[in-house]
Amino acid sequence: MAEPDVDALVEGINHWVEVETNTPDATDLDRLLGIVAGEASGFGAGIKRFPGREGYGGHLLVRSPWGGLDEPYILTLSHLDTVHPKGTLATALPIRRDGDRLYGPGVCDMKAGAYIALDAMRRIAEERKAPSLPVWHLFTSDEEVGSPTSQALIEELGGRAKYCIVTEPARNGGHIVTARKGVARFQLAVEGRPSHAGARHQDGRSAIRELAHQILTLEAMTDYERGITVNVGVISGGTGSNVIAQHARAEIDLRVPTAQAGQEMVEKIMNLKPQTDGCTVTVTGGMNRPPFEQSDASKRLFDHAAGLAQEIGFELIGEHTGGGSDGNFIADKLATIDGMGADGNGAHTLEEHIFISSLVPRMTLIKRLYETLE
Repeated sequence: MAEPDVDALVEGINHWVEVETNTPDATDLDRLLGIVAGEASGFGAGIKRFPGREGYGGHLLVRSPWGGLDEPYILTLSHLDTVHPKGTLATALPIRRDGDRLYGPGVCDMKAGAYIALDAMRRIAEERKAPSLPVWHLFTSDEEVGSPTSQALIEELGGRAKYCIVTEPARNGGHIVTARKGVARFQLAVEGRPSHAGARHQDGRSAIRELAHQILTLEAMTDYERGITVNVGVISGGTGSNVIAQHARAEIDLRVPTAQAGQEMVEKIMNLKPQTDGCTVTVTGGMNRPPFEQSDASKRLFDHAAGLAQEIGFELIGEHTGGGSDGNFIADKLATIDGMGADGNGAHTLEEHIFISSLVPRMTLIKRLYETLE
């Protein structure tokens, strides 16, 4: 097969980016899944669609043309949903190529990575090769909101896989991800006692005041030395400036590097106590994604990938990151390598882009992993 055509890769990625797929837009996500299924079936891959539910788009499993259904396999994980609302493409972030940069909503996180992994499978199929292990590539539609309808499917497929490759974008100049923090989400609800802010101020117990105390308590739990962060990201409460607030709420994000730290912090947050007489505090939630700690098996997989990268002509460097991915769900069960997508920057912003020069090396690395893992 001829050397990869960079312009053809860019054209293929653009075709996927042109379909805007914000997580709530189930119809558009299903449309893109149909496009991906068509491209995969075109080179002989097996296709299995999983219908959407609970208002989310469906999921798609692409099985390589080589290998049987009962063999261990390489599981590749990609999500096609993005954080960008529909209309971003036409207004704030149109597809454009500027030197080595390709811009577009979701191009970095993570349509480029998903595309080059499928292209790696296609190239092997068209070369009529039959590597030792089949590849099962799962495309999901709800990762950006915590994978509520795909988590069980990921865990099921991970239970039968031998390796996992996650096509999230590379980090910091092409580094891949060898460990990720665990993620927990909580909702905190405060109940106070309403009263007239002028005539009976002393009778009230402000839920907003109590929430302010809780926010300071929560934020003080951040411990950078231990790699623990707590963020109160959304707050609401009250009904009017002349009413002592009866209700107030907050949404909380927790990141932890280890399962032990996760257990400790979840217990602390779930057991928050009110600091204002007459107010009650209720906390719900818990761990959304467990920590992805690099196991011995994952270290061996990284070392193998690093050797292949050296053969291709670049150095593969691993790093830890605070962001979670679908790899967190199964990294404790099988060898997992993450951040294998295109190198880029500005994910989740209106400057989101990839570096076009990273496409061929990253696709080639994924292809060589498919060809050499046993």
